[in-house]
Amino acid sequence: MFYLLEVEEHVRVEPRHFGLPTKEAIEKQLNETFVDKVEKELGFVIAVVSVDEVDDGIIIPGDGAAYYKSRFKLLTWRPELHEIVYGIVSEITNFGAFMQIGPAQGMIHISQTMEDYVSLSKTGTLSGKSSKKSLGKGDECIARIVAISFKGGEPKIGLTMRQAGLGKIEWIKDDKKKKESAEKAAAKKAAKASEKKAKGGK
Repeated sequence: MFYLLEVEEHVRVEPRHFGLPTKEAIEKQLNETFVDKVEKELGFVIAVVSVDEVDDGIIIPGDGAAYYKSRFKLLTWRPELHEIVYGIVSEITNFGAFMQIGPAQGMIHISQTMEDYVSLSKTGTLSGKSSKKSLGKGDECIARIVAISFKGGEPKIGLTMRQAGLGKIEWIKDDKKKKESAEKAAAKKAAKASEKKAKGGK
């Protein structure tokens, strides 16, 4: 999920930025410090949106940098457990699929791709034995986050598509069409039964 966070902290501005106007120097430093980095509390930092307030700077003896107490906004993306996410399959393996979701990659174990017996086909796609559904690189999907681990560098994100309303976009559209057809057929049947009953009543 994307967040717009307001952060207040002392920003250490390195000497190479001293020639710039203070706000610009702080923004440059923030971009170097935060953007494209991952922190457990913040998630993936996408951009520095604005530098809103800057107090007078201080220099600490023995440190050539200047410190400015600043208030600024960051655009971040942080995965949330049970969140439904849109993504594109970036890689297929014999144990599942990797999906690009926002700035991160999530992993769908082969058993979580669809309600079927799934195997890796010769064409490099994951195929369902009974449903004949296939999942390949570049496919657009909707999945749910079922596991998040922040151990190490980037978080490891586990996904599932084995729930109603999830899966490859084409599957979801097909399921919707089938449901609508079934509903129409049921309504038609109910209308005929009602008509027959009304005629019988007369």
